[in-house]
Amino acid sequence: MNITDTPTVVFVPGLRDHNPDHWQSLLADTLTNTRTVPPLTHGTRNLDSRVAALDEVLSEVEGPVILVAHSAGVMITVHWAKQHIRQVVGALLVTPPDFESPMPEGHSNIQELEDAGWFPIPRERLPFPCVVVGSENDPLATLDRATELSESWGARLVNAGKVGHLNPASGYGHWEQGHQLLDELLK
Repeated sequence: MNITDTPTVVFVPGLRDHNPDHWQSLLADTLTNTRTVPPLTHGTRNLDSRVAALDEVLSEVEGPVILVAHSAGVMITVHWAKQHIRQVVGALLVTPPDFESPMPEGHSNIQELEDAGWFPIPRERLPFPCVVVGSENDPLATLDRATELSESWGARLVNAGKVGHLNPASGYGHWEQGHQLLDELLK
């Protein structure tokens, strides 16, 4: 495979942005051809700002791209895909939140999300192959909701088991299954 044919892996963090102990950061550290959507300095909850930041990163990448999104990063990715067409050849969409249901304390509420432009959640088939990873005990979305979203996006669903929201608060740092799923997409 030619180096320009090797996909760049673009990481799309959620609303809490970067954490060096997060599985996305740890996975990125093991790869050579990656980019990460940087934290915003203003409009941090605004969907349009988040989609524009992802689009800016993608506009700087030559060749094919694999997106690796977590939490609200999944929603950023599906909103981006509705508006743009670029060189994305696959996506790993991990623990999409159910923004249409009340969030736990400490997270944005439905009105805040609506005011920031997150609705409606796209339910169209995505224009690239993708895998949605759901959790049996995610406080931000039921496995049934992850299943519903994966079906509407034309994605393969992977039930990761009882892994919470797959973040450091749920005990994830390193996440071996994520590395394996990314390897599958890269092949």
